[in-house]
Amino acid sequence: MPDNTAAASGPLAGVRVLELAGLGPGPFAAMLLADLGADVVRVDRPGGSVLSGDPALDVTNRSKRSVVLDLKSPEGSSRVLDLAARADLLIEGFRPGVAERLGVGPAHCLARNPALVYGRMTGWGQEGPLAQAAGHDVAYIATAGVLGLVGSADAAPAIPVNLVGDYAGGSLYLVVGLLAALHHARATGLGQVVDAAIVDGAAHLTSVLWGFMAGGRWQDRRGVNMIDGGAPFYAVYGTADGRHMAVGALEPQFYAEFAKLLELPADAPGQRDFGRWDELRALISERFATRTLAQWQAVFEGTDACVAPVLNLHEAAAHPHLAARGSYESHDGVLQPNPAPRFSGTPTATPRPPARPDAHRAAVATDWDVPELLEGTTGTGS
Repeated sequence: MPDNTAAASGPLAGVRVLELAGLGPGPFAAMLLADLGADVVRVDRPGGSVLSGDPALDVTNRSKRSVVLDLKSPEGSSRVLDLAARADLLIEGFRPGVAERLGVGPAHCLARNPALVYGRMTGWGQEGPLAQAAGHDVAYIATAGVLGLVGSADAAPAIPVNLVGDYAGGSLYLVVGLLAALHHARATGLGQVVDAAIVDGAAHLTSVLWGFMAGGRWQDRRGVNMIDGGAPFYAVYGTADGRHMAVGALEPQFYAEFAKLLELPADAPGQRDFGRWDELRALISERFATRTLAQWQAVFEGTDACVAPVLNLHEAAAHPHLAARGSYESHDGVLQPNPAPRFSGTPTATPRPPARPDAHRAAVATDWDVPELLEGTTGTGS
């Protein structure tokens, strides 16, 4: 069985991360750190989670190592503190107060390791009226004003999977906070707590729109603005075979190329003829409906018309551009995205297989100098 102990490479090589297993944005944040070369040790719970599926197929658990500890037992929480004493970063995603009740909260961990950066990943944050409420991505982005931005003006908001909330507003902001605090800790020797709330991150993502509104360039409703589908030249259109093409021809020169390649009639409404946008949208829709996605792709790809086919995940992985860049690759039989971004001086390594629960107890005990991990058990791995 692969033990995930290959020499680390990447800009975070040498950084130790302790992840208290959870679901969603916390594990993804830890995966990103592992992709960048950090040594991520995941503390899995006995029996795992019924929601996590086959550990061997959990891409967000790749390039990590695992030990199983029961945090509800004194021995389990004590071993977590032993690991926290050796870590640079810690990630937990419990409801506020749970880590404290388990004896592995910030005060407990920082007492053992004053330079530790303790990352807390929640939907609502550590404080506020909703801090103790249950929730999921769709509720967080709805409350932050983001869900109401997505979709047409005459339909219910469209759910952007859980990418905007959990992973953009959650995981990525947690990683930025962890790395910023790590920089501070290495300069001063002082760790701190990073409170990453999905509602905060999702709200922060809308910063540019608040500027647009202040300048009178954005209406606070969906489907009527330049980049939310309100403009006929920034929209999605159906093709003859029931597929879709995405149009983003904002600038005049790009729109001119788009209109030429789409073969719009000479008397078509102009791009900025706002009063005739409905007429222009109908004309564009009629033209796209005359050919298949593949035919339109042949017309537009490689041009400056800013038009692209709407692909599913497998089609995206096979697209010539993404294939040429190696954006997707099969690792251990699972097709998945490769690490991003890319580094010229400290390139990242090929992702290692997802960590099976408790497969690395002995190796972690040695590498992190925590022999107590071996007391009373031999684990299941090296």
